[in-house]
Amino acid sequence: MDRFFLMSVFVAVAEEESFSGGARRLGMSPPAVTRAIASLEKRLGITLLTRTTRYVRVTDAGLNYLESARRILAEADEADEAAAGVYAAPRGHLAVTAPVLFGSMFVMPGIVDYLRRYPEVSVSAVFLDRVVNLLEEGLDVGVRIGDLPDSTMRAIPVGQVRRVVCAAPDYLKQSAKLEEPYDLARHTIISASPVSPTTEWRFGSGKMSVGVKVHPRLAVTNNEAAIQGALQGFGVTRLMSYQIAAHLAAGRLKRVLSDFEPPALPIHVLHREGRQASVKVRSFVDLLVERLRADLA
Repeated sequence: MDRFFLMSVFVAVAEEESFSGGARRLGMSPPAVTRAIASLEKRLGITLLTRTTRYVRVTDAGLNYLESARRILAEADEADEAAAGVYAAPRGHLAVTAPVLFGSMFVMPGIVDYLRRYPEVSVSAVFLDRVVNLLEEGLDVGVRIGDLPDSTMRAIPVGQVRRVVCAAPDYLKQSAKLEEPYDLARHTIISASPVSPTTEWRFGSGKMSVGVKVHPRLAVTNNEAAIQGALQGFGVTRLMSYQIAAHLAAGRLKRVLSDFEPPALPIHVLHREGRQASVKVRSFVDLLVERLRADLA
């Protein structure tokens, strides 16, 4: 069998962690995928995947081969696109990642717009509230909120957001004053772990930075739940400004302690640059950057 074909099958099965999932992704039958993996392992003389009745996992040797196979296939795609010319229509599969709520609110509309423009592209969207390594997890484009470490990725700035404290107007009318961070001790706290992973909320910056220990009555593991708790007037929460922009504009929530907010956090669109960014990556990044820069939130 063709070496590039076998690599493609292995990458699909490894990323889907399933022979049947890899078969669906490639439009093949499961027995054909099984034969392809067996042929590749025989050719290499190593075991790439461990199989049980419940899951498929990549071996240590398979992880090294997976990284190389992804790079080789990506370079082959780039060569094909270069031969077709820079004006070739995007095609193939694109994998995108972003934080959960940001992804659903701002990235997903861009993905739908992109798919409508380019019918020969398919997209996998991975929305997670953790730092994702694009290279290790086989992703093409990512949106990152916060300062970036040094990396080989190309990072395009698209805006910034802030950590803000907010509550429903009715709650604030019926509660103790909230004019400085230490007033939080007299309030009901709703804590969202993606934004505030510890019980210390920091305010200000540099030498003026202060930490306030809060004692949540309600701790939730996703931001949407914290928003709903605040909308129902249960207490004060801390979220990213983009997450509540519509509620602030409509008066459903009110921003407090704005004079004490820490510095804004940058937002970047990242992609694996390579020698020449592929048409599908370049066109999606251009679209997403334009949409995000135009959004006031």
